[in-house]
Amino acid sequence: MTMKKKMITAVLLVLLGIAALIAYPVLRIRWAPSVSPPLPVVAAPEEIGRLRAHVEELSIRIGPRSVLDYSNIEATRRYIFATLRALGYDPVLQTYDYRGRPFSNVIISIPGTGKREETVLIGAHYDTVDGTPGADDNASGVAVLLEICRILKGSSPGRTLKMVFFVLEEPPAFRTQFMGSAVYAREAKAAGEKISAMISLEMLGYYSEKKGGQAFPLPLMGLMFSTTPDFIAVVGNLNSAGLVRRIAQSLRQGCDIPVETLATVGFVPGVDFSDHRSFWEVGWPAVMITDTAFYRNLNYHGEGDTIATLDFDRMSRLLKGLVKTVEDLCNT
Repeated sequence: MTMKKKMITAVLLVLLGIAALIAYPVLRIRWAPSVSPPLPVVAAPEEIGRLRAHVEELSIRIGPRSVLDYSNIEATRRYIFATLRALGYDPVLQTYDYRGRPFSNVIISIPGTGKREETVLIGAHYDTVDGTPGADDNASGVAVLLEICRILKGSSPGRTLKMVFFVLEEPPAFRTQFMGSAVYAREAKAAGEKISAMISLEMLGYYSEKKGGQAFPLPLMGLMFSTTPDFIAVVGNLNSAGLVRRIAQSLRQGCDIPVETLATVGFVPGVDFSDHRSFWEVGWPAVMITDTAFYRNLNYHGEGDTIATLDFDRMSRLLKGLVKTVEDLCNT
């Protein structure tokens, strides 16, 4: 065999190895035993109304919530804080400085009654990029998390439950130590907190029945996943594959929205595009639950990311599945 052929063979083997590394956990999860299909979930009009009201407040009345819109970020923080106080919580602010100004994560904690030393954390970022109303990214995630807080008020989880509204997920803080989630994860690790599961709610409101309307980060993924953008995705790294599987099972039992799963290596484009990445970096299992962002929503990071593009019926049905998911993670 000539040197050139040896090099070609080596490259092909490396590419096949990478493909296998990506495909194996995906196939393992997709071929796992299925669960019984849920009964159709009826979206309650009052729940839809509450979700819509939250998104209206953030995306219309407040508007863009980027680091350049400091007064709007602060208005959003105050809205979240006041809403949680009205629900009977005592939220805590985790404040740090960025570019000479204070920014805050908003934290709710419900102590566990059994495995109190273990924490289940569910979070959503409340900032946007500059110039976008950010209805899907990420007022939709904030709205759903606020409603999870409402529904779980007064609950007694086995594990400690934390619900965190993160600041500064978007650029220019993205992938830096100044992401709100990075600050939280770093300080939690230093304090000895044990996070058994972390969920990032990232864009939950954009759906379509258009066949072929769903794109993917890698070629041929359309052969493995639905190309109709009517599903919710649970995305994790290899270390989080077990968590991806558990969450997908709970979601499928708790709501009637199709669920797709992906557990793969971190360099696949888009799989680390949210706050869960901060928890990966300190070694904790974490997933993103998402409508897949720019792989279906062409309004991503643009002026067109408005409330008119969101499907509140599906968001309400997904909410029920997420509540069951959090309860399962805390109690089983």
